[in-house]
Amino acid sequence: MIESSTPPLAALDGYRNVTDLLVARAAAAPDHVAFEVHDPDAGSWRPITTREFSNEVRALAKGFMARGIRAGDPIAIMAPTRYEWAVADLASWFAGAVVVPIYETSSASQVNAIVADAGVRLAIGGTAEHAALLQKALAQTTGDTLGAWTMDIATPSALIDLVSAGVDVTDEALEARRTSASQDDPATIVYTSGTTGAPKGVVLTHRNFLGQVLNIAAAYREIVNEDGNTVIFLPLAHVLARGLQLICLASGMRIAHLSDPSTVVATLDTLRPTFLVVVPRVLQKIQAAAAAKAADKGLSGVWAQARSTAIAWGRRAERMDAGRRVSKKLGLNLRHRLFDALFFGRLRTVMGGRVGYILSGGAALDAELSLFFRGIGVPVIEGYGLTETTAPLTGNLPGNISSGSVGTPLPGLTVRISDEGEVLARGVGVFAGYRNAAHDEDAFVDGFFRTGDLGRLDEQGRLILEGRLKDVIVTSNGKTIVPTRWESAVEASPLVSHAVMVGEGKPYLSALLVLDPEETRAWATAEGIIIAQSAPSDIRAVTDPTLRAHLQKTIDAANALVARSEQVRRFSVVFADLEDRALVTPTMKLKRSVVLDRAAVTVEDLYL
Repeated sequence: MIESSTPPLAALDGYRNVTDLLVARAAAAPDHVAFEVHDPDAGSWRPITTREFSNEVRALAKGFMARGIRAGDPIAIMAPTRYEWAVADLASWFAGAVVVPIYETSSASQVNAIVADAGVRLAIGGTAEHAALLQKALAQTTGDTLGAWTMDIATPSALIDLVSAGVDVTDEALEARRTSASQDDPATIVYTSGTTGAPKGVVLTHRNFLGQVLNIAAAYREIVNEDGNTVIFLPLAHVLARGLQLICLASGMRIAHLSDPSTVVATLDTLRPTFLVVVPRVLQKIQAAAAAKAADKGLSGVWAQARSTAIAWGRRAERMDAGRRVSKKLGLNLRHRLFDALFFGRLRTVMGGRVGYILSGGAALDAELSLFFRGIGVPVIEGYGLTETTAPLTGNLPGNISSGSVGTPLPGLTVRISDEGEVLARGVGVFAGYRNAAHDEDAFVDGFFRTGDLGRLDEQGRLILEGRLKDVIVTSNGKTIVPTRWESAVEASPLVSHAVMVGEGKPYLSALLVLDPEETRAWATAEGIIIAQSAPSDIRAVTDPTLRAHLQKTIDAANALVARSEQVRRFSVVFADLEDRALVTPTMKLKRSVVLDRAAVTVEDLYL
């Protein structure tokens, strides 16, 4: 199969732009709790109804208008994930503006480049420091700018000052501005994180957002509804988190925000979400933490059996979903009941006790990890998408999950596989082009967007990803290698944050294993050894023999999964600064070209 499509489930008639989603929800359920906002002074979570949220959005939108924002003006938002981000986002659209999100971890040069390229007129920072960066960037432009403001109340130029400035703007003037944008007008300009090159400004329209929100909400009604709640801790500067927020808002699903991902697990017991969106690394760490606790109690062997049982249970559940006959093995049932009491129930409690589904995206999810969580009673729905597709392009569905695939095209979308194996996309969520038209030259073919990813479609039209087109390695022997499967297998180790296969033009394959500092520190403590965790800019090898021997087992297991020509002969273990945004994107993807440049000496040592 070379093409797979799913017809739309929702019509866009009756919606002029994204703001209609909030208007419709506020009219239908004004007193329904839309958000939970943390009150640090009280140490509790305060409910915010849809009416209250709508009122805050309208008040800030009037402030934007009073300050001088015109229809179509770009407003930048640079802040951690928090409730005020949602208010500013919707308020910008109510004022007829175009939102330009900037990751809170962006460097001054990145902020300057985005502000200048997008033509930002007004900017909002989460803190005074963010606002200062934005103000400096605005000062370097030649446009008529309106200053930078902050979400923190106890600072000068706070958003509350904008709200006060807008009290004289009439409801009629706001309504005229709110409805000024049509479906085909730009809603946001999102700058890609640049894993394979310079960031590009992706222009997404109101139609893109409406199409995705309404169709995905219809497809996942079992999960996203007004009886559920979620915690958003992914960066709201990323289109996935913003899309999720709009879907929840339009569907009545309660939202809580967390700016620090490290506090998520501790908060789940309080918020008790029914649904979570995570990256695979979060799931790996949950599983690794359970294994470590079992080891502390001398139960490593028992845990290994429990893990195998969960995977077998998950595999059986998927076969049943597919309508295939399965044997009802008494032994598996008994083992699952035993391990549910020992381990699985406790893991569900760690996640709050109410999580019905987890959505995983942003990177490849190991099939066995997916089966494991299915086996403990928390199915993982893996999806796939890009900024250019307004987040999800494909996704598994409740009752039709296939581990190892990223599912079928979502409603209103089409996936095609080119003769070269590249994944191509067309449909309601796919953007029309970049802000810089020069970037469009190689971006489309026959009306389809070129994702740059390699993949194939199975008999049911499900997409199986097989790597990045630009990451393909050609050895000196002429062998073409796609490193994704091997790298994903190695990254399943808790100690390995990133695996990078190398070997372009070389006689054999090697690899760099970038360590996870936190996990490595815990492992070293348990082993009674000390590993220096410096992170030099040129990335040099860690030579501890005990660590290398431990990771050799991971290398051997990954090699067993691939053909002989795809196996890695030598590897180096390295530390790197995973907070360095020149090296790692805000969505925690490694910039391969930067790694290879900084680790040039280490890589050359692998071929001596």
